[in-house]
Amino acid sequence: MSLKKYYGIFPAFYACYDENGDFSAEGTKQLVEFLIEKGVNGLYVGGSSGECIYLTVEERKKTLEAVMEANKGRIAIIAHVACNNTRESCELARHAEALGVDAIATIPPIYFKLPERAIAKYWNDISAAAPNTDYVIYNIPQLAGVSLTLALFDEMLKNPKVIGVKNSSMPIQDIQMFKRQAKLNNREIVVFNGPDEQFVGGRLIGADGGIGGTYAVMPELFVKLNSLLEAGDFANAGKLQDDINEIIYTLCSGKGNMYAIAKAVLKKRAGLELGGVREPLLNLMEGDEIIVDKAAELVENAVKTWVG
Repeated sequence: MSLKKYYGIFPAFYACYDENGDFSAEGTKQLVEFLIEKGVNGLYVGGSSGECIYLTVEERKKTLEAVMEANKGRIAIIAHVACNNTRESCELARHAEALGVDAIATIPPIYFKLPERAIAKYWNDISAAAPNTDYVIYNIPQLAGVSLTLALFDEMLKNPKVIGVKNSSMPIQDIQMFKRQAKLNNREIVVFNGPDEQFVGGRLIGADGGIGGTYAVMPELFVKLNSLLEAGDFANAGKLQDDINEIIYTLCSGKGNMYAIAKAVLKKRAGLELGGVREPLLNLMEGDEIIVDKAAELVENAVKTWVG
């Protein structure tokens, strides 16, 4: 089976709210259209950027339903379905498969420190709830408190539905490690680079593409960056990564949550009404509008320079 549909740029999709802070189907569909028009290869729905741990199961279902309705099969969709219990995670997995997503993904359970056999059972139970759907492991130890070890990865590779890893650990050599370990198990997998600031490094060491929380703010730039790497233009790729990183640092420099600033930038860039963020995440605070203006200007200038 070809895994090439998972190559390239997959923005981590944002949770979209109305003026009351409730789920917005309209905002969700507008964001899908915006990202597809910019040339992304797929979407990663319901993960960290989608504020998954602060949404109800029903809100997560509605978000994915709106995404799938807007997408109409044009690009690949990966749905993150993990909750902090197996029952609700399986419910979301079944729902995602019924909608026809390309793959589901999960972080490990958080808070309680579980043995690896319990994590493997959790993941395999979720996979079994969507038996006809590809499965992606989400490795983000700095937030989940659990690392995808080689022993745990070996165990998961026994599951034929496991086709990849979204690797958000900071050491980029982990990407190479997972690729090598899959080969030792006679498996082909996809590895997504996670840290947006390291996209060039991750791709050069073996990542097939990326899933990132800032891609949606500047999708054209990441699409361009990926094309430069595929063309072997590493010098310009490095320069563009530097411009992107300046934007990322600006997005992270406000008092409010980065995703609140990102959504405000998209309102300036494209008129998208995506709302704020779900508390306890902080919405825009005093002084953050200056950050929003600066970030929006940096994005537009970089787009003019690199995309035209």
